[in-house]
Amino acid sequence: MARNTSRRPRARSTGRRRTHQEQRTQARPRRERLYGAHAVAAALANPSRRCHRLIATQEGADLLAERIDARALPLAARALLDAPQIASRQDVAALLPDGAVHQGIVLETAPLPAVDLASACRGLAPGEGGPRTVVVLDQVTDPHNVGAILRSAAAFAVGAVVVQDRHSPQGAGALAKAASGALETVPLARVVNIARALIVLKELGYWCLGLDQDAADPIEAIPVKAPLALVLGAEGEGMRRLTRERCDLTARIPMPGAMASLNVSNAAAIALYEVARR
Repeated sequence: MARNTSRRPRARSTGRRRTHQEQRTQARPRRERLYGAHAVAAALANPSRRCHRLIATQEGADLLAERIDARALPLAARALLDAPQIASRQDVAALLPDGAVHQGIVLETAPLPAVDLASACRGLAPGEGGPRTVVVLDQVTDPHNVGAILRSAAAFAVGAVVVQDRHSPQGAGALAKAASGALETVPLARVVNIARALIVLKELGYWCLGLDQDAADPIEAIPVKAPLALVLGAEGEGMRRLTRERCDLTARIPMPGAMASLNVSNAAAIALYEVARR
């Protein structure tokens, strides 16, 4: 008897395709670990942060209790602070990457909700009364640098930090530790494409200034306009060509000494100070 070799037609999917935002959200880990007193204290105080478990040495738990006013915490975070899971220093260290400076404190949490670029930055436009600067990072991949930039952003009242999702570290671990709590107060918007994000910011009224050590003008000579998107590229490579082309103007930080470049987080802090003093 002859075999039926005809193929059954493939059923067509009736469901809609997932958006990139939904794919990213599904791919994100359900839990992440923060460590260190500043990062954990800020996360516990953040009502947008869902905290699941606090693991600490007795010394770490005491340190955290000294730094936090429990009465100001959300109820779930207050319960964790009142009854942490006490562990040895070795057990705490085993939960983290080698060399993590944890101070005997680890917090297991859900990731922060995703931040939409337009929603985060729309309220910073002229007449809204909020911060007038956002920082855009083009392929800055080191978590310590991104965390340090977030910390400077918090110090200078920056409204948001924008990173490319595919070329940026996760918002936990070393990044959160370096941010020293700023991850909980400065929105971190992840986008698919930095060049397109600059177009969105321009449509919202932003003026885009790129830091480029080969630029003709020093930053103090640039007439800064608000609201401002300050754009920084990766160390060594700087901004990519298309990112640079999307900037309205580029500027450099003058360095008369023997060293011709700065760590990107240091450059961000200097540029933010220069912008803030105008």
